[in-house]
Amino acid sequence: MNENTNDSANPVLTFDGKKYLINDLSNEIKDSIKVLQIAETQLKMHQDTLKLLSISRNSLVNQLREKLENLE
Repeated sequence: MNENTNDSANPVLTFDGKKYLINDLSNEIKDSIKVLQIAETQLKMHQDTLKLLSISRNSLVNQLREKLENLE
């Protein structure tokens, strides 16, 4: 799904290779588009959170490794 809004008065939705004028779509379809946009935003946020957790975990592993090496 790709929403082109070059002309803010006539935004266009490109979906499965077809273009649709958003203003011409039913309210039900517009609501579905909004929900899909929210879902995509949430997915990106959670993907970013997972990346952050992975970086943090790697940092903790490295800290533990250094502490254990100091015991030897």
